Amino acid sequence: MTKHDELPEDHDDPLISFLHKSIKVAIRILAILMVAVIFFGVADVVYVFYQQLIQPPFMLLMLSDIFKVFAAFLAVLIAIEIFQNIVLYLRTDVIPLKLVVATALMAMARKIIIIDFNEVMPMHIFAVGFVVLALGVTYYLVGKK
Repeated sequence: MTKHDELPEDHDDPLISFLHKSIKVAIRILAILMVAVIFFGVADVVYVFYQQLIQPPFMLLMLSDIFKVFAAFLAVLIAIEIFQNIVLYLRTDVIPLKLVVATALMAMARKIIIIDFNEVMPMHIFAVGFVVLALGVTYYLVGKK
């Protein structure tokens, strides 16, 4: 990837240079916090899985229990994708558009997996479908170059 100059650290104006460096520090802090979120998410997956296993019927997962565990798993995977976005941005100063769209697709897949079709309006289903279609087309077009 090519390096963009959206946040050049050496700028004619010392204030702008300082502000750009400050933003880079903030991005690094976000990366550290995202790692903490990932570890807490993994702990949550273990906790959710354990909770579902100890409820009656003991050591047996019902379909709704499996969906709860899947939702926890996918939340952690989305956090990992976001971390990758942050790291890639730090390395190249380029917003990794394809990875961002892939992360959004994964988030929508999580939404579809955990959606309770008995509690949502049909318009909500159509909206989710439209967003997935738009993201899919965007992912295809970005990858095509």
